[in-house]
Amino acid sequence: MNLCWRCLVSGRVQGVFFRASARDRALQLGVTGYARNLRDGRVEVVACGERSALDALREWLWQGPPAAQVQQVDCEPIDDAHWEGFVTR
Repeated sequence: MNLCWRCLVSGRVQGVFFRASARDRALQLGVTGYARNLRDGRVEVVACGERSALDALREWLWQGPPAAQVQQVDCEPIDDAHWEGFVTR
């Protein structure tokens, strides 16, 4: 059963390859969706997939790429969305 989550990641997460790294990790896990920068400095990640894959991605979001300094990750379930692949915006 596919689930979808919308996660907002705050801290030093823009300009550190967070979106590209999130895309790479999501694709490794078989998760679809997107990652995009928000004007307030956070990164929004919408991810759909199996619960175990989403849990692994959410855990990764707390670390991010080496240059990131993640302070907070807030996730909430959303209605199932149909994505092909995982893209950055």
